[in-house]
Amino acid sequence: MQTWNLLEIDAPDGTRDPVVLHTDDEARAVLIRLAPGQELGEHQVKERAWIAVVEGAVTVGSGGEAVDAGSGTLFRFDAGERHSVASEAGARILLLLAPWPGQGHYRGARG
Repeated sequence: MQTWNLLEIDAPDGTRDPVVLHTDDEARAVLIRLAPGQELGEHQVKERAWIAVVEGAVTVGSGGEAVDAGSGTLFRFDAGERHSVASEAGARILLLLAPWPGQGHYRGARG
């Protein structure tokens, strides 16, 4: 068993300092702290993505819709679905990507 206290993990540089909590062939878990005013601009990933709001409040956009959400909210996106996440006052989010890596995910040069 492994455990993490998501409220105590240090990520002082916000979105520039994501913390990979765990990764294996099935999934990747990443803690991201959004400093006040920070955002993850519109993007997409090769995997299915789940975003859980751990602390604070966010605005999540997808397909022309925006949802304001606080702690305890869970979002799910299909592989390739474009979305954005922003926080006016700051937040912590848990990002789960599965399967990891998704089909077509760039892995860099292999030797």
